[in-house]
Amino acid sequence: QVTLVESGGGSVQPGGSLTLSCQYTGRYYYMGWFRQAPGKEREDIANIAQPGGTWYADSVQGRFTISQDNAKNTLYLQMNNLRPEDTAMYYCAAEPRKGRPIHRPQDHTYRGQGTQVTVSS
Repeated sequence: QVTLVESGGGSVQPGGSLTLSCQYTGRYYYMGWFRQAPGKEREDIANIAQPGGTWYADSVQGRFTISQDNAKNTLYLQMNNLRPEDTAMYYCAAEPRKGRPIHRPQDHTYRGQGTQVTVSS
């Protein structure tokens, strides 16, 4: 049974930092994050492709870092210099198939329930 469980969301002031975690079962060729704010479309944020390629959206490049600890079955998203426009529900996603677009984690086969991030002063 596939499980993806996000944690680490919360409220933070602009300029602050948060680290999201995604505890998962199974093995995947791609693992990533996407987000969705109320009334807006899903936005792909970051993705890891085995054996080690990464992709970031322009909106988070240089501020967010995706990483993975296979020994702990955990995917991370370190978010620095957060902005009000980063406020959204953040989802972890996983894809077992090769040859998928690295910039589309929202299309991965599996996704978690999400964790809310709110950036506000």
